[in-house]
Amino acid sequence: MVCVAAFIVLCLVGIFVAFLSIFRRDIGRKYWSIFKKAWSCVWKKVRLQKCETNFKDDVKNSLLSKVVLRHPKWVKPLGMAIKISAILIVFITIWSLIEAVKALLALWVFGTCNVAQPASCALGAEVCGIDSVEPTNPLEWTGRWFSEWGEIFANIPDRFKNWQASDYLVEPYTLATEEYKDGSPMALDIFDPGCTVCLKSYRNQKSSGFFNKYNTILMIYPIELPDGGYKFNNSDLIARYFHAANLLKTDYARKIIDRLFTENASSGNNHQVEFGMMSNQEAEDTLQKWLSDFGASVKEISEIKQLSTSIEVDELMGKVGEIVENEIHVKGIPTMIYDGRKHSGLYR
Repeated sequence: MVCVAAFIVLCLVGIFVAFLSIFRRDIGRKYWSIFKKAWSCVWKKVRLQKCETNFKDDVKNSLLSKVVLRHPKWVKPLGMAIKISAILIVFITIWSLIEAVKALLALWVFGTCNVAQPASCALGAEVCGIDSVEPTNPLEWTGRWFSEWGEIFANIPDRFKNWQASDYLVEPYTLATEEYKDGSPMALDIFDPGCTVCLKSYRNQKSSGFFNKYNTILMIYPIELPDGGYKFNNSDLIARYFHAANLLKTDYARKIIDRLFTENASSGNNHQVEFGMMSNQEAEDTLQKWLSDFGASVKEISEIKQLSTSIEVDELMGKVGEIVENEIHVKGIPTMIYDGRKHSGLYR
């Protein structure tokens, strides 16, 4: 184990030695001689052959040579400490490699290197993560670690799948534009009304002409927390009014989202920020005022309010959740489907 640990350490030290050897060639030659011994030992370990004991002794003796003369009694405990340190170095290195492979696979499959906390991955796209429950004990942590591997391998086929937006529609649905464009391809846009990344993505899509190129279906998905609440304040209320407006077959759902994402309140903040600070009643009053601004009658507003708490809307939200989580396997939003592919994160 000492020779394997030494090889790992020498690999890391080699970067600095390579630089120093430009000025001191003798250091480079000495280092290369030790490195070749370490590699020879590791290669024998890989082939299940016995390693040369003299290399292990050389390493230990070089580390303990000064201690032997001054503190002979320390040799035995320090020798044991070297063995333990070697085991830890090898274990940490192997663990790091496994974690690196896992992160890269998750990044390739899900667009995030952290399956449980997608938004915390600096390598992935900018997203609002759909986070998992934090483990409370080592047993739960171990179980989740293995289950994440299972998720990754189970979803590898998604990378080779031909994704079609029409396969994941929940009726009634609404378009991002006023009219359906014959001959234009279809796209699916999954978002949370409280997610700032979704706001940026929607604005980018609108300003770049994405909505004019594709018949984009808006699928609203308020991110639910493990404890049953919602990640963003009032996002579930907006989703309920969105679905209720669709059930009445009006264009108010599209207008709610467009105003929420593209317009500012009288305070100067965008409406998304305002909704995040409102109480539930204030948010509902604001939505009803918007409906009135859009031309909804008193009767329509009353019907939308009643429908927002109805079983029909509950079922629609349940269907959306089932599709997003279990069929599309979304880990972070916004998530879009267009051109036969699934795209996670901010649309640029």
